[in-house]
Amino acid sequence: MSHGPGGPEHPRDLQVWGHRIRVSVRAGTGSGPPLLMCCGIGAGLDVLDPLVAELDPTLTVIRFDVPGVGDSPAPLLPYAFPQLATLVLRLVRRLGHDRVDVLGFSWGGALAQQLAFQAPRRVRRVVLLSTGTGALMVPGHPSALSRMLSPRRFRDPEYAASVSALLYGGTARTRADDVLELFRGSHLGGSRRGYVYQLLAGSVWTSLPFLPLVRQPVLVMTGDDDPIIPEVNGHVIARLLPRGRLHVFRGGHVEGVLRPEVLGPLVSDFLLARD
Repeated sequence: MSHGPGGPEHPRDLQVWGHRIRVSVRAGTGSGPPLLMCCGIGAGLDVLDPLVAELDPTLTVIRFDVPGVGDSPAPLLPYAFPQLATLVLRLVRRLGHDRVDVLGFSWGGALAQQLAFQAPRRVRRVVLLSTGTGALMVPGHPSALSRMLSPRRFRDPEYAASVSALLYGGTARTRADDVLELFRGSHLGGSRRGYVYQLLAGSVWTSLPFLPLVRQPVLVMTGDDDPIIPEVNGHVIARLLPRGRLHVFRGGHVEGVLRPEVLGPLVSDFLLARD
């Protein structure tokens, strides 16, 4: 794992609500609330290393592996997003924090939206990166979505590189080698059951009814060439949020880790802005 500008990270396991959760904390030099980062489907926390390295060093950053992903064992039974949000809030409390900012990438953006709605006093600001409103959203390209049904892209780096243009769009169309290195350098454990549980959670959840009730400042970041989450979904989310701010960037689904030097400073500026 890369260290990043805020100092080395030391992944460890915590027992939370009957689950063993792999968690990593980058200690920042500032005194503001930490940033809790929620990863995409099937992705261990290491995948976000490039983005973390570009965040302001004053920010403390918390990352974790969802049950069934990375080094967190899969639960016996499926879960819903409200249940997972409760687990994550208990994890944050175990780490000694009462309030956090939240960044959700792709599938993790659903969890970030749920956290903001479910715990408004514990979530200060929210960043939604390449995400949608769940089951009720404008769907992505059928070819991309069909490949999303299998966790192979996280278990086979060569396969991930071969389908990167079709699946991720944007920079990934011309940088398959970088996608290959990204997945080779990441922890790609987890189970098929854990992946299926993530798919099930997303298939029965939508944020459309509660987005108008989310009062925190929210930065919605969406790519103009995203085969998985088309740009229009970002517009829908930002329009429904009372304090939503939309940023459309040139690129696809994984620009946050392929071009973190572009998006990282935008995230930092938003989180460090005065309320």
